Amino acid sequence: MQNIFNFSAGPAMLPKEVMQQAQDEMLNWRGLGTSVMEVSHRGKPFIEVAEKAEADLRELLSIPCNYTVLFMQGGGRGQFSAVPMNISKQGGVSQHLLTGQWSVSAEAEARKYTKTEILAESALVDGKIVVPDQTLWSISDQADYFHYCTNETVDGVEIDWVPKSGNDAVPIVADMSSNILSKPLNIEEYGVIYAGAQKNIGPSGLALVIVRNDLIGIEREQTPSIFNYQLQAKSGSMYNTPPTFSWYLAGLVFEWLKTKGGLAKMAQRNQEKSELLYQQIDSTGFYKNNVHESFRSKMNVTFQLQDSSLDAMFLEQAESHGLVALKGHRAVGGMRASIYNAMPLEGVQALAGFMKEFERKHG
Repeated sequence: MQNIFNFSAGPAMLPKEVMQQAQDEMLNWRGLGTSVMEVSHRGKPFIEVAEKAEADLRELLSIPCNYTVLFMQGGGRGQFSAVPMNISKQGGVSQHLLTGQWSVSAEAEARKYTKTEILAESALVDGKIVVPDQTLWSISDQADYFHYCTNETVDGVEIDWVPKSGNDAVPIVADMSSNILSKPLNIEEYGVIYAGAQKNIGPSGLALVIVRNDLIGIEREQTPSIFNYQLQAKSGSMYNTPPTFSWYLAGLVFEWLKTKGGLAKMAQRNQEKSELLYQQIDSTGFYKNNVHESFRSKMNVTFQLQDSSLDAMFLEQAESHGLVALKGHRAVGGMRASIYNAMPLEGVQALAGFMKEFERKHG
């Protein structure tokens, strides 16, 4: 049987071992004769799942005790609204770094609740996307928060440094939907971290929020209860019925990451995978990547063929070789290989080998 490697940007592939365990437990979870989807979220069996998932996540990310972990609904886009409603004042200011589609969308949504200020934007320099260094811009001490996206899924741009405010008084808010759990983090550098689950955590339907405790309880009066950090914290993320199956699968992914050596080992693997693919792209002029090397994503490798008339053939033949979901986002075109934690090195090797052979035939 042919191996299938799924390069989808999200919902993305999950670890095979996780999917196998979920399959094995589907109809008879913990010997209860039911699926995990069919038990009460407030019953002891599922409470144990929720508590272990949080404990494993805290261990993986070394989350300090003065941070609260929330498992919420609404995805990353939901947090575009939840963040300003929870941590900004009426008439307050939010500041933004724009580096691609998702940070642009977050700023547009924040505009409904705050006065937004765009501090800097990525730009093309000598044909390559570059993110302006923070020596060229600064975060105002008067801002309610500063927002940026650590990895732009569509554009293939990743930022490996953490922006700083002048006196560390301004909360740094990071959308980590597509690179959370891909490497170790210093959680204390952030006020809020959020991530849609469907890339590196689990299936869609879940949003992970890590929020510093002093930012809980200052929400606006009109904040919807479902997005209210304080209410969700007090109820253990169960103010309403949570997406239990997504939460359960996320917990299995956290366990899987621990068996693989944690985030330091995962970072090494992700570095190896991305280097292999970028080396193939850069080896000749047949393929190209338009992101400066300093900002290339290790999760979403975007590339184009110099001759775009070959795009359809490339995608069709790639799929026939078991390399699926490589079409780039409609906003940028070309190709995109999303190589999140669950993508094995063998998948990237297969793609690089196919690219080399395709170039031999059509270059």
